[in-house]
Amino acid sequence: MGGNARLLNAPMTSRIKILDTISDPGDPAKPNDDSFGHNQACAFVIDGATGLGDRQYMDKAGSDAAWIARHFARGFQDQITRDTGVSEVARSVSLAARTEFLRRNENVPRYAWPLTAFAMLRQTRGGFHFVGLGDSCLFLLQEDGSAAMHMAIPGAYEYEQSQARKHIARTGGITKEGGALGNLETLALLRQHRERQNTPESGVWTLGLVPEAADHLVSEPLDIKGQAHAIVCSDGFSDLAVLYAAYDSASLVRTARERGLRPMLDELRRFEREVDPEGLRYPRFKQSDDTTALLVELTPAT
Repeated sequence: MGGNARLLNAPMTSRIKILDTISDPGDPAKPNDDSFGHNQACAFVIDGATGLGDRQYMDKAGSDAAWIARHFARGFQDQITRDTGVSEVARSVSLAARTEFLRRNENVPRYAWPLTAFAMLRQTRGGFHFVGLGDSCLFLLQEDGSAAMHMAIPGAYEYEQSQARKHIARTGGITKEGGALGNLETLALLRQHRERQNTPESGVWTLGLVPEAADHLVSEPLDIKGQAHAIVCSDGFSDLAVLYAAYDSASLVRTARERGLRPMLDELRRFEREVDPEGLRYPRFKQSDDTTALLVELTPAT
């Protein structure tokens, strides 16, 4: 009996539990450039950036963006533990991707280099953390009802919406003139912005073929009180809150807990394809974006 009592009173280690996942291509006829993964130490989403080159360079996954997203997803899932450093893993995986890509494709313009944003819920022996680069994010709902959004680039959504608004003003809508990549002025601006990423001059860092980006990971401790829940997602899913304003951080997570992620994806697609298919009310570059989200339960150590 005494042994059982000691077992019952033993401290509980912190843990993450995956409750639901969803990943859906914005265009069913094209590859899903998002990827995700999880293990006992982390849960993450990786959002491959739409390619801006004149052709596809890596033929393994349907697009260069899907290739780089899956490359990092495999590396993170296989190598991250409670004790490993995310930056060290990211640097190693990035170096391997750079070697493979540039060995096969010399003299590729920098704007055509594949890259990704990512958001990760990380569990170490000291607690939970948000880790990320780019515009993927994490929504956290605490047991007391307080909520917060974590992302690596504050203001990223506002900047993209402002640039998309200018594109739509030039063309008359998302699907006009062949979309963002079909409009020469828009494509030139996107390439210019992409060319400058992962340089000290731009200060915008993403996962891809530049190992130095690993020195710029954003990491924020999450002070978890009681049992909490989080959504780790690509910007496609976060649009429900930051673009369409259908939810705030708390109600986004609460609704996912109550209804699951699938009905929320359906709601998102209705905004994109029925409510505002041309982006006149909600400016964006794509009618429908690749969308990935993980619903996670966090239990702190006791």
